[in-house]
Amino acid sequence: MIRLFGSLTSPYVRKVRVVAAELALAVDFTVVDAWSPDNGIPARSPLGKVPVIEIDGMTLFESTLIIEYLDSRSGHRLIPAAGPARWAVLRWHALAHGLIDATATRTLETRRPAEHRSAAVLAREAVRIARVLDGIEAALAGPGPLAGDTVTLADLALGVAVGYVDFRYPHDWRGTRPNLAGWAAEIHRRASFQATLPPQ
Repeated sequence: MIRLFGSLTSPYVRKVRVVAAELALAVDFTVVDAWSPDNGIPARSPLGKVPVIEIDGMTLFESTLIIEYLDSRSGHRLIPAAGPARWAVLRWHALAHGLIDATATRTLETRRPAEHRSAAVLAREAVRIARVLDGIEAALAGPGPLAGDTVTLADLALGVAVGYVDFRYPHDWRGTRPNLAGWAAEIHRRASFQATLPPQ
């Protein structure tokens, strides 16, 4: 049994949960307060951040490492083992992960006291988010999987990233990005996404 520790609102945890659901892996999910000093996470990971999994007497942390491990247990169904297909999927994943990072950075800045909040940081991350969304819009050829003929980590990670933008930085990004809007609507209908929606 895989034991996953994480919060319901973390996009990094949601990536792991979506991947586990797509791979039909049984996961015992323990919800923790990611910001509480008493959440038990530092004892499991020196990073002190979620997600963390415990499996086969081993502890793994950081969503990218965890996902690589889960996919390896399933015969590389979501991340090709080698070749150009692997790098195509990982390139999309890196872009999605960066979109999550930018949105998280902006979110944390908005939570600082007003007198300490940096307008420059907010503007920089807003520009970064818009640039990534524009790049994705330009790269999309239409509906369907991003890399190859089947859904891969590329699709799942980008679906989580776009959902996190909606969750933490709601704005009308769809108005000028119809290709991405249509693609996102399709991926978000999957059961793995419906089952992992963050609480509102």
